[in-house]
Amino acid sequence: MSLFGRADDPVPPPPVPADAAPRPDPDGAVLGAVVLAAFRRQMGAQRRTAEVALAQLPDGAFDRPLGALDPPGVQVKHLAGSLRSRFTDFLTTDGEKDDRDRDTEFTLARGDTREALMDGWNNAWDTVDATLASLTPGDLDRTVTIRGEPFAVVDALARALGHASYHTGQIVALAKHAAGDAWQTVSIPRGGSVAYTRDVRARHGA
Repeated sequence: MSLFGRADDPVPPPPVPADAAPRPDPDGAVLGAVVLAAFRRQMGAQRRTAEVALAQLPDGAFDRPLGALDPPGVQVKHLAGSLRSRFTDFLTTDGEKDDRDRDTEFTLARGDTREALMDGWNNAWDTVDATLASLTPGDLDRTVTIRGEPFAVVDALARALGHASYHTGQIVALAKHAAGDAWQTVSIPRGGSVAYTRDVRARHGA
């Protein structure tokens, strides 16, 4: 299976002019809209990639560490905690919320069942998507803070995407190890690059 170029992607890519010629954009509104759409697409891609990997975890593997690596459940708990904190009231409050206890995100407590942690995961990612959908190009010039440190909005978004990508990679690696021979790839299958490129080019009329 592959997550690339899915027909049911909820955030379509911005249209690209056929001649790819520069267009006047004195206020940066067009560029800003493209930037926001790109962040929303890429954050959504990280979520889907992680969820396809998590769905392949065998029973018992969700809370089982791999050597010194935190178990998938901790990855889920920590990333959800970070995203909820960063994207709740994104423009108006500090990204490190007072009610966040980051240190506890790296341990699994008695009530941290797979179901409960995935509920928190879904709520956090839904908050991310709703926040990104609400931003306008004009918001990119604003400043937000994280632990009191100022960041341009676009910098804060890039920071969040990098963090999500980092933990998504860990989730995929842990799930792939746990699934073993039953693993189904979350990207282009090995040996399938030529066919995939041909299909994409055909789909886009290249």
